[in-house]
Amino acid sequence: MIYPILRMGDPRLLRVSRPIEKFNTPELHALVKDMFETMHAANGAGLAAPQIGVDLRLVIFGHGPTASVESSPNTRYPDADAVPETVLINPVLTSLSDEQEDGWEGCLSVPGLRGMVPRTSKLRYTGFDQHGNAIDRIAEGFHARVVQHECDHLDGILYPMRVVDFSRFGFTDELFPGQVIADD
Repeated sequence: MIYPILRMGDPRLLRVSRPIEKFNTPELHALVKDMFETMHAANGAGLAAPQIGVDLRLVIFGHGPTASVESSPNTRYPDADAVPETVLINPVLTSLSDEQEDGWEGCLSVPGLRGMVPRTSKLRYTGFDQHGNAIDRIAEGFHARVVQHECDHLDGILYPMRVVDFSRFGFTDELFPGQVIADD
């Protein structure tokens, strides 16, 4: 099932999500399947449960040759490094660098806009998959950016809240005239 994606202004996007307590349930597997269908239909690199109105600490992401056949290739990110297709539940992020990288971000919940957002360049993320298996990975670059962006949704944070220089925030067609750039 493809869910409608909530847009900025919907108060449900500003809530802190609840931890998932039961793994490997039919309901959780169905939710994960529906989230991937929704993400693929929107040609996104990631999706957080709050973006479809589900108040749980669950994100999915994946892009490029290491992702599933359904999500690869993603023409919206032709120069981005591959990100493994991942289900991440109850995530914990730990910065492994003081270095910040600026990068353009968009969001399926903030259609038509882009902003330059500073993010930590290297991090470790831990959590669980839908079966309850532990996940422990190091991420850098685009992978780290996607994880941080999606996990922000679990705490009610949308990327415009992280924009520092609003001269580098605006409508995609104004910032990148003549280019076809979809929302993330």
